[in-house]
Amino acid sequence: MPLVPLDTCLFPDDLLESESHRDDGSQWWVLHTRPRAEKSLARQLVKHRIAFYLPLFERRRRQRGRTLRSQLPLFPGYLFMRGDGQARLRALETNLVVQTLSVVDEVRLRADLDRIRRLIASDLPLLPEEQLEPGQPVEITSGPLRGMQGKVLRRGKAWTFFVEVNFLQRGASVEIDREVCKPVGDPPKT
Repeated sequence: MPLVPLDTCLFPDDLLESESHRDDGSQWWVLHTRPRAEKSLARQLVKHRIAFYLPLFERRRRQRGRTLRSQLPLFPGYLFMRGDGQARLRALETNLVVQTLSVVDEVRLRADLDRIRRLIASDLPLLPEEQLEPGQPVEITSGPLRGMQGKVLRRGKAWTFFVEVNFLQRGASVEIDREVCKPVGDPPKT
């Protein structure tokens, strides 16, 4: 069965940048979807003109001498929606949503999602991260991620920059040079 490409993963395009979305009576919801239904739900939300963000990353793999590329959800089973109660009901009516989770700290979630969006836009090789690990808080000093804050992790000989979405206890990481980051805040307690 051929895969249908997703037209957009962020609707509207300025959802994470604009302050105008704050005072319209809507709120952030985290939609827990049926397995492998994230993109279908996103298409339905676009049809109904409901604001959402579905972070995607590109996975490449070789098969029979060909390189196959696919866009996969960074957080499988989750889509971030901004809307009122009516928008929530529309999402539930699609039969693609298992449950909706309300967000207590919307400012923090929006900031986390904006940092994830910037990681994806950097075009650096991105890896989904399942578990949060304690690490040194850092700020990137140069390159496409300049000014971003996150944690630095060490995997073997490589250093990775880790951004987390606290609400889900998951995140994403990119490989960096140790020289492009400076410590901020206190180191983690061991």
